[in-house]
Amino acid sequence: MAVTETALTEAHLEEMRQIAARYPQPRSALLPMLHLVQSVEGRVTPAGIEACADVLQISAAEVSGVATFYTMYKRKPVGKHHVGVCTTALCAILGGDEVLATLQRHLGVGNDETTEDGAITLEHIECNAACDYAPVMMVNWEFFDNVTPASAVEVVEALRAGEPVTSTRGAEITSWREAERVLAGFPDGRADSGPTAGEASLLGLRIAREHGWQAPPVGGEAEPEEPAEVAEVNAEAATGPSEPDSTRREAAEESTEDARAGDDAERPADRPGEGGKR
Repeated sequence: MAVTETALTEAHLEEMRQIAARYPQPRSALLPMLHLVQSVEGRVTPAGIEACADVLQISAAEVSGVATFYTMYKRKPVGKHHVGVCTTALCAILGGDEVLATLQRHLGVGNDETTEDGAITLEHIECNAACDYAPVMMVNWEFFDNVTPASAVEVVEALRAGEPVTSTRGAEITSWREAERVLAGFPDGRADSGPTAGEASLLGLRIAREHGWQAPPVGGEAEPEEPAEVAEVNAEAATGPSEPDSTRREAAEESTEDARAGDDAERPADRPGEGGKR
């Protein structure tokens, strides 16, 4: 693979070596290194592939195989902002398909295409891992929850105008390249900006705490005793409504007596002259 003109400098190659030094097996550093390439080049370029291969002492074919496997690595230029709309089942049902279609019409682009001004690259995403806030859109991997076609258009127009935009549960939006550098392992000091989890994400945890529920123990320890109300519900689900042993025993005896009475009724009565003694 021929190396073409590149924006990668010796400083970037040194950062690649720093990334590789974090791992017991250097080739494990390939994923963050590819994010670093994208932060510089705006995509995974042939020169970036060669640089990763040289630092890790593996073949360019191995690097290319990884870069073409994961959808977060782009082989054509990405705009200033990457907008991803979830179109997996739950988001689609709740309006994600319409959000994507509206943005495509509004921006005049198809899937994985960039606007003429280079501001927005639009992509449909298979699950943004935020079903509790569906439909969800991401801008440079930051969440925008419960979006509608109208709110999605407002976000992209603000981005194109260079106005401040803050994600629903995260930091103020910068650019896709800056986000890629963070994914490469170089923090921008904004990780704690905004809430990391909202009420919908924490609802299950709150309910579990209210009922005293917890995950099974590890290491072969004895399971914790269930709260009385939970044990009763589980028992009824398995065996039916609980009854005193005496009640169950009486019911069983009555059933036996009924069965015997039925057998006696079916037997022919003894009739003199037809068989003598029984």
